Amino acid sequence: MTELVPTRKAYGEALARLGKENQNVVALDADLACSTKSIQFGKEFPERFINIGISEQDMMGTAAGLATCGKIPFASTFAVFSTARALDQVRNSICYPKLNVRIVGSHAGLLTGEDGASHQAIEDMAIMRALPNMSVFVPADSVETNSIMDFLVREFKGPAYLRLSRKGTPVLYDSNYRYKYGKGTILKEGTDLTLVACGSMVHIALQAAETLQKENISARVVNISTLKPLDTDLLVRCANETKGIVTVEDHNIIGGLAGAVAESLSELRPTKIKRVGVMDTYGESGKPNELYQKYGLTAEKIISKAKELL
Repeated sequence: MTELVPTRKAYGEALARLGKENQNVVALDADLACSTKSIQFGKEFPERFINIGISEQDMMGTAAGLATCGKIPFASTFAVFSTARALDQVRNSICYPKLNVRIVGSHAGLLTGEDGASHQAIEDMAIMRALPNMSVFVPADSVETNSIMDFLVREFKGPAYLRLSRKGTPVLYDSNYRYKYGKGTILKEGTDLTLVACGSMVHIALQAAETLQKENISARVVNISTLKPLDTDLLVRCANETKGIVTVEDHNIIGGLAGAVAESLSELRPTKIKRVGVMDTYGESGKPNELYQKYGLTAEKIISKAKELL
């Protein structure tokens, strides 16, 4: 049976682990520490943990202040709050001065499920990738989350947005995996078309590719775990080597992965593109798997788009 691990769980474990390694790591949360899993850090390092309360704008301002003092602040809350409610502070207090703040958006996309449309962030990647100086990270599984966290503490400087999910997703990588900044990874080779996916949809893209293989359609699967900066070299290579691209994301098809891929390839190497994602509409309350089915975030939809493209 495939192991299912929420990326938010991996984040909480990595944050506590890295807190032992680096005394400058501090954590802030907006009264959702049990949900974002930053509570693990808070229990181990209460002197470096701040529960700001339901005040996300204050949290971003405080994180910015800590960064100016040499700290590495991780500011955690639901993705919909960290990107929309606190946008002014993120833009002007973190991105504009290019401060070393890590904004962690948990419970992203329709995968948030029963919390409903008000809490299902489907525009967060579009918002954050549009901000100058911001880097956007979307891990596909718990292993990649751990590796990105290592990078954010040990190597990276500047504003960062880390997008996480509520529900468990399959573990795709083994313990030897090492994240590389701004680089996508080919999880399955193929020659007919390329499925470009991110986050919680990567394993579903792999499922679609396996089904297509049985129908003699060879689909390459690429995991884009850094939405910004985007691996344009890999995308151009895929456009050259296959007949087109299907983008796959738990996000509005406007402005997220589909937008980033289309913008880049329209300039660098025009190719056919089909989009699988939330079709510019809000979600609703429901079980994650049922929402994915209703809104077309499924292997069947990917297969249909792939055949349309070919």
